[in-house]
Amino acid sequence: MEIITGAMTALITPFKNGAVDTAKYAQLIQRQIDQGIDCVVPVGTTGESATLSHEEHRECIEIAVDVCKGTHVKVIAGAGSNATSEAISIAKHAQAVGADGILSVTPYYNKPMQEGLYQHYKAIANSVDIPFVLYNVPGRTGVDLNADTAIRLFDDVPNIYGIKEATGSLERTIEIHSKRSDFHVISGDDAIDYPMLVNGASGIISVTANLLPDLKSELVHCVQNGDFKRAREINEFLYPLNKVLFCESNPIPIKAAMYLAGLLDTLEYRLPLTAPSAETMKKLEKELIKYKVIK
Repeated sequence: MEIITGAMTALITPFKNGAVDTAKYAQLIQRQIDQGIDCVVPVGTTGESATLSHEEHRECIEIAVDVCKGTHVKVIAGAGSNATSEAISIAKHAQAVGADGILSVTPYYNKPMQEGLYQHYKAIANSVDIPFVLYNVPGRTGVDLNADTAIRLFDDVPNIYGIKEATGSLERTIEIHSKRSDFHVISGDDAIDYPMLVNGASGIISVTANLLPDLKSELVHCVQNGDFKRAREINEFLYPLNKVLFCESNPIPIKAAMYLAGLLDTLEYRLPLTAPSAETMKKLEKELIKYKVIK
């Protein structure tokens, strides 16, 4: 099984006149490839997967696979749901169309116990053969996949190799690695990518990389090559932008920033997400002038 790590982007999903803008989506993915990203993650939570139809979700995975075909860039497809059967269906489709791996967020709202989380993930991962990454973001889902449960899954399910940790906790990363050094932790918090990486994380799945894939990929590759000084410089340079990109619910600010930078033709969200406030737009405009966004 190929272990997929490195600089990865949690892709936004562009909309136009209420529908997925498939041409723009392909263009944005090509931009990621051109600017050094190792892997793209279509239809994760940043991709507004919770408000996409199943048909749209599958189509986004297919587009990502098609654009990345023949390149060095891998595709880890989002396949999360609070219904295990739905997550299995998406994961199977992703494997069938050529995705390299699966990322599956913890089931939101229904708040299963740890045994329920174990059975949920075991069922999804066992339904496919490709590499599988758990995704823990308790601040959004209302449930925390404990380190011991994640390790149990890693031990029991052969294709589960990693976990995207978006708890904001360095301690969680250290706890996992202290018990299973070969369990790959992936940073899910842009602001702490550098400390996560130097504490053993194998890569990042970044929101900010939608806007600045060149810098986010450089940050990761500098750590991999031992240039910790440059990596830290990049992380600190990006900190003010990372902060404003999460001043409202993700992906509201990142899509607005991409629109302001000329990367999106329209600024659209799916309800219940709405456009950012005027105050947020002003904050984004103020921060964006500090960065060079390569189109």
